[in-house]
Amino acid sequence: MMTPDTAALTGGFSDAPCDAARAFRAILEAMARPGRIYPVTGATPPAPLSVAAGTALLVLADGTTPVHLAGRFDTPEIRQWLTFHTGAPLTAPAEAAFAVGDWAGLLPLDAYRIGVPEYPDRSATLIVELDALKDEGARLTGPGIEHEHRLNLPEPAAFRANAALFPLGLDFIVTAGERVAALPRTTKVEDA
Repeated sequence: MMTPDTAALTGGFSDAPCDAARAFRAILEAMARPGRIYPVTGATPPAPLSVAAGTALLVLADGTTPVHLAGRFDTPEIRQWLTFHTGAPLTAPAEAAFAVGDWAGLLPLDAYRIGVPEYPDRSATLIVELDALKDEGARLTGPGIEHEHRLNLPEPAAFRANAALFPLGLDFIVTAGERVAALPRTTKVEDA
């Protein structure tokens, strides 16, 4: 019988080395090819965390990467699950290496670290949960995109403003169900 105390023990990778390698590869491909959608599986996290977002956290978070759970994603079940499977400390937005939530819960974006000129890599990566992930909507160009990609983004102007901060800024992983896409800060975003 599953209790709230034992539920955190489930939902990780069933074959950790292989599942983690496949998931890491999918996320790496998504970052290298912004806007392209990839399937990703492996984790079975507590709701409302999607399979893709939970899997991303399992491969990216560890005891040295503070995570912020935004809005409705800050539940006791997700806290316990994430702590058990990754050891990642939970924190406020200003200290987070990673944050996960829906778009409204993650706002305002200026609450997160964007790096400093000497160390632009000391910024946060936001995992944005959407209801659906589609290759339509905002036009994406830049490194890793041969011509253009399209992606349904919640607020293209915010992503455009983030890209204008380069080399500083946030990186984004966008998830829905078992699908993932990414937008590094180098990606240029135009309205559809």
